[in-house]
Parts: sequence; structure tokens; C-alpha cells
Amino acid sequence: MELHWIWDWVGYAASIVVAISLTMADIKKLRWWNLLGAALFVLYGWAIAAYPVMLVNAFIVIIDAYYLVKIYRHEAEEES
Repeated sequence: MELHWIWDWVGYAASIVVAISLTMADIKKLRWWNLLGAALFVLYGWAIAAYPVMLVNAFIVIIDAYYLVKIYRHEAEEES
């Protein structure tokens, strides 16, 4: 298998994971799945030199991580 086919499959996997994330009713699950999909798109964009794809998805990873930290902090505050 040639290397470019591997990256094609990473792109397909990223698309599927992002699509799955959009079916989540639980915002925490949505953020985790979306973060994973965006991270895969970062790798994919880097591998095929599609820097706009890489950059926008890196931004999405940061946004998802920010909100996950916020969610977990809020949950920790409620428990104490």
C-alpha cells in the first residue's frame, strides 16, 4: 500500500468521526469526538500539505479542548 492511500484513509476516518460527533446529544461526548476528528484532520492536512485544512482544524482542537476543560472544571466545582 502506498503512503498516500494511508493518508486518504486518515481523511475518511476524520470525516466519519466528525459526522459521528454531530449525532451526539451529550455535549461532552460531542466535544471529545469532534476533537478526535479535528485532530485527525490536522494530521491529514499536514500530510497532504493542505494547510488551510490543518489550520482550521487545529483551531477546532483548541476550541474543543478549551470547552472540555471548562466542562470538567464546572463538574468538579459542583461536586465539592
